[in-house]
Amino acid sequence: MAGAVDLSALKNRAEARSSAQSSAGTGSSAGDHSPIVEVTESNFQAEVVERSMQVPVVVDLWASWCQPCKQLSPVLEKLAREGGGTWVLAKIDVDANQRIAQLFGAQSIPTVIAIAGGQPVEAFAGAQPEEQIRQWITAILDAQRDQLPGIRAAEEGGGAESPEDPRFTEAEQALERGEYAAAEQAYQRILDAEPDNEQAKAALAQVRFTARAENADPAAISRAEENPDDVDAQLAAADAELAQQRVEQAFNRLIGTVKRTSGDERDRVREELLEMFGLFPDGDKRVADARRALASALF
Repeated sequence: MAGAVDLSALKNRAEARSSAQSSAGTGSSAGDHSPIVEVTESNFQAEVVERSMQVPVVVDLWASWCQPCKQLSPVLEKLAREGGGTWVLAKIDVDANQRIAQLFGAQSIPTVIAIAGGQPVEAFAGAQPEEQIRQWITAILDAQRDQLPGIRAAEEGGGAESPEDPRFTEAEQALERGEYAAAEQAYQRILDAEPDNEQAKAALAQVRFTARAENADPAAISRAEENPDDVDAQLAAADAELAQQRVEQAFNRLIGTVKRTSGDERDRVREELLEMFGLFPDGDKRVADARRALASALF
């Protein structure tokens, strides 16, 4: 999962809601803990990110033309039903949801990714024997049982209640509607009241990047190559590269721009780069390497 952007930045309250708000094509709704859900870009936040705060979510990236997918998906569905709510199977048609596949950096299908606490934790590609998959899921449940309250609750036959923070709820609902400006304002209000709220900081960075990435122009890269001293062009190109999962290229571009600039322009590029770092999980080697290179460029 080296190519994946930090998913937990999309989910930013102290505890996640324990149920999804909607699901396309499965009949699930708020309060319905279906073990198998069809996921699209519109309900990815609720069905994958939010649910993963309670129980592991196993993402199945598949396509109708993929023969190995036809072997693997029924096995995953069987195991999900047997799981009794201890984990959720999220089925994603990559042809209809290409941006999700890009988010995970999937190189082939089927690809299966386990998400826990908003983070990718394990993954495999290709069809696997049922017993091997069963062992894989068991290992994930064992590793996450103390971190995710929904696992024990499901094993004990009960439900897990999570406290709601209306400020984050407002922001998340705006994000789910695609109203990025409203979501940004909601997270900014939290930071105005609590400047050290790390969840709101991470969420704000994610919202800003998501809004830019949605309008990222691939041609921005060639324009930046032609105009190396144009800071706006370099920032736009870095957004385009990051949206294409070209992480190192985006980081290196902005570090190079820091070296060539000074004053307010340098500060602007540095702040943009630091915000990009916040999109990735702690310990990401690419971020660590880029931080060292940035420090060298600055000092």
